[in-house]
Amino acid sequence: MLIYKILRRPEWDALRAVGFTLGAPVDLADGFIHFSTAAQAPETAAKHFAGVADLVLAAVEAEALGPELKWEVSRGGALFPHLYRPLTLTEVVQVHDLPLGPAGHIFPEALQ
Repeated sequence: MLIYKILRRPEWDALRAVGFTLGAPVDLADGFIHFSTAAQAPETAAKHFAGVADLVLAAVEAEALGPELKWEVSRGGALFPHLYRPLTLTEVVQVHDLPLGPAGHIFPEALQ
């Protein structure tokens, strides 16, 4: 199952340069890297990235992340994937630009 991390372009560039990330400031504050499922990603973008342009959507195979990936109750009682270790660039299996359109972010067709 693919799970998704929404990154600002500088965060993605840093992940590519260094080879791993501890996440965005919110991830560092919470102590884990926030991910979303395909169904959750559009709401995550609308809630936490409204009006933010030049985002990247990184897809990761959930099963490959091992026991440090925990499914925990979050927004609205839904289970969200949280990674309790750095994410490595080699774990990213797909990357999509996430442009901002007039009605919000435009997700790849496969996620709509």
